[in-house]
Amino acid sequence: MIRFENVSFSYEGNEQEGLEPVDLTIKDGECILLCGRSGCGKTTFTRLINGLIPNFFPGKLHGRVIVNDMVISETPMYQIAGQVGSVFQNPRTQFFNTDTDSEIAFGIENAALPFGELHQRVEQTEKDLHIEKLSQRSIFELSGGEKQKIAFASVYAMNPDIYLLDEPSSNLDMDAIIELKKTLQLLKRQGKTILVAEHRLYYLMDIIDRAFYFEQGRLKKIYSPHELMALTQQQREKMGLRATDLRAAEPSWHQIRSAGATLELKNVNLNYKKQRILENINLSVKGGEVIGIVGHNGAGKTTFSRAICGLHKEMDGKVLINGTVQSRKALRKHSYLVMQDVNYELFAESVEQESTFGIKNPDTELAKATLEELDLARFSQWHPNTLSGGQKQRLAVAVSMICHKDILVFDEPTSGLDFDNMLRVAQLIKRLAQMGKVVFVATHDYEFVCRACNCILHLDENKLVESYPICVEHEAQLKKSFAIT
Repeated sequence: MIRFENVSFSYEGNEQEGLEPVDLTIKDGECILLCGRSGCGKTTFTRLINGLIPNFFPGKLHGRVIVNDMVISETPMYQIAGQVGSVFQNPRTQFFNTDTDSEIAFGIENAALPFGELHQRVEQTEKDLHIEKLSQRSIFELSGGEKQKIAFASVYAMNPDIYLLDEPSSNLDMDAIIELKKTLQLLKRQGKTILVAEHRLYYLMDIIDRAFYFEQGRLKKIYSPHELMALTQQQREKMGLRATDLRAAEPSWHQIRSAGATLELKNVNLNYKKQRILENINLSVKGGEVIGIVGHNGAGKTTFSRAICGLHKEMDGKVLINGTVQSRKALRKHSYLVMQDVNYELFAESVEQESTFGIKNPDTELAKATLEELDLARFSQWHPNTLSGGQKQRLAVAVSMICHKDILVFDEPTSGLDFDNMLRVAQLIKRLAQMGKVVFVATHDYEFVCRACNCILHLDENKLVESYPICVEHEAQLKKSFAIT
């Protein structure tokens, strides 16, 4: 059982963020959805349960959080970790090993399980979660979605009573989300208590017992699943919440106004360590198009994205801009990539400095306007590493608007974004297309594709399976690409 006894918290040096007084009980075996806009208090709520507050994040804490008779603020972290398992939004932040089996075994190894039992637990975890194909793999060679699965497996292997999941679906394809749903159902049958902080709601509606809706650090309302699903689309979007049923999300048909650069790929093959990732890619796109790159986790979307930007070495074939063959160095001059893990591309000391970092003769007025549009202006003097995952994502997207490149590639740009910010990013990307940019978006986000893209590239089985425009005639094909039935 989890009890919040008049609990409030404000972060040291940032008293605007935190949580207003909460008084509630979560029963054993309940599945709770934590929802609301980015920065509303969801993650703070989970940190109060797993002991990161106050043990890691200092600030002013009032009241008591009690978990299975442990007063969290008075209990050592190692004792809390034995009963509360956490899967963070960015799985890379909780990895300690270089291969998958060692990572899954890490927690139980520290619990000093006998070798035979440890080996058996790792095998059973991989079997239960259907990730046998990820066994004995290098952590560094996994896709974002595969890393997410390993992070979850490392917690599952420890068999905690309580699971805290922060945006667990953010990097997963549709099939993997279905597997995640089955796993959550398995945990419920095992009597586990589950708290899921999530923006993508649709897959949780028939699993959760209650939904806690947060707004500006306050637990504003508690909904039953029926009450949440009964909200109209307008009510839900006004609350910053995403769709509860993807079948109701309809694509908007964007007329393509071709202008600007033309990008061509001719007989392009991509390899990694002598293994073929994608082969015989032939493609021609024009400025003004927004191309959604879709496919399973590990299908080659990120490799394809890096190759377009001249960042992938093992490539043969030709890439042309306006009919001229480009070297990898030339491609890098023409393109900008928003990476899946944006922590790799944040360098400056403040959000304001980051927005123009490395850009010659930046348009400072455009930078200010873009930060304002993406709701980042109020954080302009913050260090980028103090932002939430969604805020970092928007900051990297902001730079794409300011850098004056012809080819813009976004790798999962809406990972961890609420409805409001997903819409902001979609609008910005459409405006980039109107400026004649060639825009690629590698994504699993069907809601985002419906609002931003006008073409689809479907990658699978080491090849470009199909490409088609998003239009009425291809609506069924679009839903099939995302496994929406």
